[in-house]
Amino acid sequence: MRRPRRVVLGRAAMLAAVAVSLVVFADELPSPGSVWHEVAEADTRWLALVVATELLSMSSFARLQRRLLTGGGLRISLRRVFAVTYAGNAISATLPAGPAMSLAYAFRQWRGRGASRHLATAVVLVGGAATTLSYTVVTSAALLAEPGSRLPSLVTLLALAAAGLTVLLLVRGGRLAGPVARVTSHPRIGPWVAELREGLHVISLSWRGWTAVSLLACTVWLCDIIGVVAATHAVGLHLTPLQAALAYFTAQAAGSVLPILPGGLGAMEASMAAAMVGFGAAAAPAGAAVALYRLVAFWGVVALGWLAWTVLRLDGTFWARARTWLEAAGTNYAMAAGYTGYTVAPASEPRRS
Repeated sequence: MRRPRRVVLGRAAMLAAVAVSLVVFADELPSPGSVWHEVAEADTRWLALVVATELLSMSSFARLQRRLLTGGGLRISLRRVFAVTYAGNAISATLPAGPAMSLAYAFRQWRGRGASRHLATAVVLVGGAATTLSYTVVTSAALLAEPGSRLPSLVTLLALAAAGLTVLLLVRGGRLAGPVARVTSHPRIGPWVAELREGLHVISLSWRGWTAVSLLACTVWLCDIIGVVAATHAVGLHLTPLQAALAYFTAQAAGSVLPILPGGLGAMEASMAAAMVGFGAAAAPAGAAVALYRLVAFWGVVALGWLAWTVLRLDGTFWARARTWLEAAGTNYAMAAGYTGYTVAPASEPRRS
């Protein structure tokens, strides 16, 4: 499928702008040698914390999905959910149209494990909605600490509360106000609303269960932010947690607005380092902190994800074929051994006295 011409031209313009920026600001960028020196001298204790927080972040999202699946009556092992979570993340981060492909992949995996169509759809939609809303909550809560952004943050939190009330009314079948009802009945939005409503009815969770889902969704982002804080401390940068969080939010926004490469490559690293420099960090340590964080949070998690994808791909196909091949090989060997005379000789009859 060919991409629209404006998309191709837009990405070409972005690449040209990046190339021009590299030429214009070449003297102000840190050299690769200085960045590598900072990485080599990084504190391993803080680096271990980066690894631990990223593992906990992925674990939180996997446990969130499993809680939704079990709430829908599906019995599935946590190990299987972990594998699907890592594999889906790798697909989303590295392939073109990765997010859409990742959702389709997760849907097929849950269906393959026995989930109904409504439950699989609900887990994909509710899981994505929970993480998206929790990111907005975490971002708004962090921006409340900045005097200049308190009012927009409060407005955002109030809007989220209104959205939550709307979802509650949808689940309980209540009547919605005129403008909201018109939006939810739109031809493009109505089917998704219907699927979400049906899915939320399929997932039977108590208020404690939904609270756990919300907390797990927030933990996904909080652990990621703590990983950025740990990466800055690993190279000797002592940014405040708020400054590290703002640098993280800047990188996330750049990766979404400037999707030149899958996973926000290039845009996220440059914007996060620039934000740290803006907060007073030196260029080389800032680049090293970003490199350490992305090495773990992106490349390490993606590597584990493709390993999980391979294991899931081989599960039930490769090993079954290998077992069949070994059984056939053993049978053929036994037949060949019998044919060539390598048989057990019969016991001789006892002598009669």
